[in-house]
Amino acid sequence: MKYPALLPFAEVLPVLDKFDAIIDVRSPAEFAEDHIPGAINCPVLNNEERQRIGTLYKQVNAFEAKKAGALLVAKNIAHHIETLFLDKPREWAPLIYCWRGGNRSAALAHIMAKIGWPAVQLDGGYKEYRRYVNAALGGNIASQFSFQVLCGTTGSAKSRLLQVLAQQGTQVLDLEQLAAHRGSVLGNLPLQPQPSQKMFESRLWQALRQFDPAQVVFVESESKKVGNLRIPELLMEKIRCSPCIALWLSQENRIKLLIEDYAHFIADPDKLNAQLDCLVSLHGKEKIAQWHRYALSGDIEPLVAELLSEHYDPAYKRSIQRNFNQYNQARLLEVTGIDLNSLHSAARQLTGSPQ
Repeated sequence: MKYPALLPFAEVLPVLDKFDAIIDVRSPAEFAEDHIPGAINCPVLNNEERQRIGTLYKQVNAFEAKKAGALLVAKNIAHHIETLFLDKPREWAPLIYCWRGGNRSAALAHIMAKIGWPAVQLDGGYKEYRRYVNAALGGNIASQFSFQVLCGTTGSAKSRLLQVLAQQGTQVLDLEQLAAHRGSVLGNLPLQPQPSQKMFESRLWQALRQFDPAQVVFVESESKKVGNLRIPELLMEKIRCSPCIALWLSQENRIKLLIEDYAHFIADPDKLNAQLDCLVSLHGKEKIAQWHRYALSGDIEPLVAELLSEHYDPAYKRSIQRNFNQYNQARLLEVTGIDLNSLHSAARQLTGSPQ
């Protein structure tokens, strides 16, 4: 094969995990929005440089822009080779892509091929990869799998049980983990912003493509949105039509679990109260003011108890039977505690593994 090879994503996909590196040469801003899973960012033009060259194209002409761009691209490529790739052996094989498989990726792929590395340039670039992901998530990828849905009121250890199942080697689609959100009005994770919608979909696609269709996939009951992110429609439909497991955890343990999981809000009552203000239209100013007082005085247990009984539990009961077709036939599973031994025991009951 002549290098750098120019291959479409359909040909790259079967060997995507075999490349020694996947190199995204787009700007850091483009990379941060979304990228092929596992890629590293080696921009041939950084954010400011890309903007500067684009302005030259528009305000002067293409020739002047290309001259200025060539200087920057050559300098940046030299830096990446010197700092990241100089120790790589002759057989080191990278996949290289940019936005549309054009000049940016061609420049790095050409130089690497001249050095002697069997570099492959992705034809169509990120845009072609994105088209493939859209088609997969909008097509039949979800229909290949059999899901079992963990249902249960807020604080019933659904997420923790999914984590333990994953640790035991069971296939798990953890939508909240992929979305970096706990899926409620208090669901923002400290110091961890949600990914873009495109990045979320890349994470979903990556998770699904690694599953074995012959094995069941466990997933948590979710609404159509996790925080600000939308679950693809066909995947959501498949999950909502799947068999359900109804988890039960005592009220005492639910309160304990939520206090642990939302410790960052307990430590910052003002931030907690700002989030509780989102519920004024549902519960009225007087009730929210009472919850504010609980937060400010550190009376967290009564606050959590009232949030469960007056907000979360009624909302759950209204939505679960309406949205999950097989909930009425759900298998009941009691989770005896929130310690690891109890969670591992519950996980083994789900999978039929020996106790």
